[in-house]
Amino acid sequence: MQTLRTALIATALSCLAATHVLATELVMVEQDGCHWCERWDAEIAPAYPNTSEGKRAPLRRVDLRDLPADIAFSSPPVFTPTFVLVDQGRELGRLEGYAGDEFFWFLLDKLLKDHPEATRVSN
Repeated sequence: MQTLRTALIATALSCLAATHVLATELVMVEQDGCHWCERWDAEIAPAYPNTSEGKRAPLRRVDLRDLPADIAFSSPPVFTPTFVLVDQGRELGRLEGYAGDEFFWFLLDKLLKDHPEATRVSN
């Protein structure tokens, strides 16, 4: 009985992990000491999860020098911050740099509109 319970728990946990990998997300590639990353953190980060954009593409942060193996980038990110729209581990598009909140929201809106099938919010 204990073996069956352990197997069920392991299966449930692997399903949760697979859900993270397969979900659409906005991946923020950053690095320590990045002034523009710090500005984004101050101007956008607190509100992002509560916005419609944040619900359509939840944020995931990764380090430029330790890129995850579960994302197929179209090319390696070079600049920080770089925002990569990822669906099922595949890059759909990206925004390089941060030039202020108005530009960010405008460009992110365009990126999401270019990929409605991946960023639709289910109710």
